[in-house]
Order: sequence, then structure tokens, then C-alpha cells
Amino acid sequence: MDLNFDLYMNGVVDQARNEIEEACYEQLTTADEVDKVLKQDGTTLVMVNSVCGCAGGIARPAATHALHYDKLPDRLVTVFAGQDKEATQQARDYFEGYAPSSPSFALIKDGKITEMIERHQIEGHDVMNVISQLQGLFDQYCEER
Repeated sequence: MDLNFDLYMNGVVDQARNEIEEACYEQLTTADEVDKVLKQDGTTLVMVNSVCGCAGGIARPAATHALHYDKLPDRLVTVFAGQDKEATQQARDYFEGYAPSSPSFALIKDGKITEMIERHQIEGHDVMNVISQLQGLFDQYCEER
């Protein structure tokens, strides 16, 4: 593989990680970390991050701006598809009934999937549409803060 390409991809991955961390999402990089968080009582929003254009242009901005709301999940976490493979696979084990999809969002309540916003609900949509979808989940499953 070309060293310049590897350096470029590392920069893209680092930027994607930083963007979601700055929005207060905890990065889960191992299967054990995923289990520890997703088995907890309460609500957890899982953002399945990726380096694709719809992640950077739509999903991550929506993940950030959806948090300006009265009702929010108890926890915000992220796994990185294609990067932290073990953690991503473990998270997907919780997404029963849904095919692997990235980027995507899953709302977990008391260790069980409630609903998921899949790639097809993100790609080709605008940021405000995805924010509305996320806040709709917050209204339905989360408590006022």
C-alpha cells in the first residue's frame, strides 16, 4: 500500500474520531467496553462512525446538533466501522433485527435495541432531517434533562 495513502487515511480517521469525541461521545474500541456500557440500565445512543462522505457531511454533524434538546440519552457512545472491528461487531450484536449499516445510530434501552437509524435514512438526506429523526427517538425513549 502507498505510504501517502496510509497517512491520508490516518488523518481522515483521526479527524472523524475527534469530531465525534468533541461532541461528547465516548469511543468504545473493544468488545468488553461495548458490553460494559450497553448492558447498563437506561438509554444509550450508539453512533456507528465511518469515513464515508455521508458520515462526515451528515451523520456526525447530526450527532452533534441533535444534542441541543431537552430530552437526551443517558449515555452517548461511538464505535468505528472498519477501524475498531471487534467493538463494532460486538455493538452490532445488540442491533438485533437490523443489518450492518454505517454510518448509523442505534438507541439501546436497558440493554435492548429500541430503534435504529440506518445508512439509507442518512445518505441522501439533509442534516436537519437526521437531527429530527434522532430527536424523535429521544422524545420517545429518553427523559428530560
